[in-house]
Amino acid sequence: MTEIKFCGLSTPDSIDAALAAGARWLGFVSFPPSPRHVSPDRITGLVQSVPPGVGRVAVLVDPDDELIDAVLAAGIDTLQLHGGETPARIAAVKARTGRAVWRASGVASRADITAAIAGAGGADRLLLDAKALKGAPLPGGNGLSFDWRLLEGVRLPLPWGLSGGLDAGNVAAALALLRPAFVDVSSGIEDQPGVKSRDKIKAFAAAVHA
Repeated sequence: MTEIKFCGLSTPDSIDAALAAGARWLGFVSFPPSPRHVSPDRITGLVQSVPPGVGRVAVLVDPDDELIDAVLAAGIDTLQLHGGETPARIAAVKARTGRAVWRASGVASRADITAAIAGAGGADRLLLDAKALKGAPLPGGNGLSFDWRLLEGVRLPLPWGLSGGLDAGNVAAALALLRPAFVDVSSGIEDQPGVKSRDKIKAFAAAVHA
């Protein structure tokens, strides 16, 4: 069964809704420009109710070691790097922390997919997201999707996930075309940026599980 990562969670209610919907992964964005930003201190309180077996993922953009250490101390067990991190930096983070590291990359063309694979380095998973428009303040969570047909016939060398503009209305079509290990949703389960909807979380999970 395709796993679900509900991302950009920032309240106990949204976490409860995600858990009730069968989330395998919970994502916490620690990046101040994002409307979904939560500090390491807030993450500490949010993850206390997360049961074993549900991954706690910090979404970070070009983080320094201090921020990485802070989110791990807060209870995070997986690091998702969503900036310009090089394969060498990914390897260094894995070696220093001993934690799982995911690489998120933007896609708008086949060349971007090739670059994402090359840039994943020693990452444990690869998340393919819609490429942010030029000048966009955020590398992801912009409610944009890319042409999923770009992935047809592509053999990815590591477990991968699909993100970018997914919601309850289109995720079934994505899964009919592709076979990602997981899907990642943020803006598609919101009433407005940063404000999650319990009903949309439930509907998204129902569409995936169907």
